[in-house]
Amino acid sequence: MKRIYSALLLLAVILPLVIIGEMPFALLIGVISMIAIKEVTDLYKFPILVKLLMFLGLLSVVYSNFEPSGIVLGLDYKVLSGFLLALTLPIILFQTAGKYNVKDSFEVIGFLLILGLGLNYLILIRNYDLIYFLFVILIPIITDIFAYTSGIMIGKHKATKLSPNKSWEGYIIGSIMGTFIMTVFYVVLIGNQTNLFIVIGLILALSIVGQLGDLFFSAIKRQFDIKDFSRLIPGHGGVVDRLDSIIFVALLFIMLMSYL
Repeated sequence: MKRIYSALLLLAVILPLVIIGEMPFALLIGVISMIAIKEVTDLYKFPILVKLLMFLGLLSVVYSNFEPSGIVLGLDYKVLSGFLLALTLPIILFQTAGKYNVKDSFEVIGFLLILGLGLNYLILIRNYDLIYFLFVILIPIITDIFAYTSGIMIGKHKATKLSPNKSWEGYIIGSIMGTFIMTVFYVVLIGNQTNLFIVIGLILALSIVGQLGDLFFSAIKRQFDIKDFSRLIPGHGGVVDRLDSIIFVALLFIMLMSYL
């Protein structure tokens, strides 16, 4: 039950800011990004300077060019160059002390790119259109709900060691139902002239990539031998645990939205 109560509380806090959009929603994403990067920095024993650069680097990407036109113009390259330099140069100071090495630097940059771009795109998509934002958010949520419930009910064939509780039956039914429900959502609420078969194919791709995002972050948790990134949200784990599939869907959606 605590999983349901936590979800309802999150919905009560987040939904009004999603509806309002603009700066209140952008500030919400900023808070979420700071919690997310805190969960990531807790995985490492980095010097405080590196952790500070990670916080600043993530914010710089999240808040880089989040006007709707940014969907076309893309990330500010000055920001991207700045944080790449900032997170590689500390190697000179700390590698000999064993506190921050080349491998750490690339892992940190990977985290910041995936989290930063994903959260930046959520702001972009919300500023572009509320319905499209709900479309992006609901695809992984509905897919996950049906994958979870069908996996419990009829799942017999384990899909991967990265997530032992997930089954092929759950993945397949999750994507089928996620695609069906979100196709209806698209036709009823967006309903432009895009060929229906193209819409179905793109939604299926978004549903599948959302599940791949969940597996990607499961691989990270397995590497660090943790169950969740934190215990912030009872029954759900941490913020990164809730963002995993949504971020991957947002990343692919930006690539595909001109076709929808």
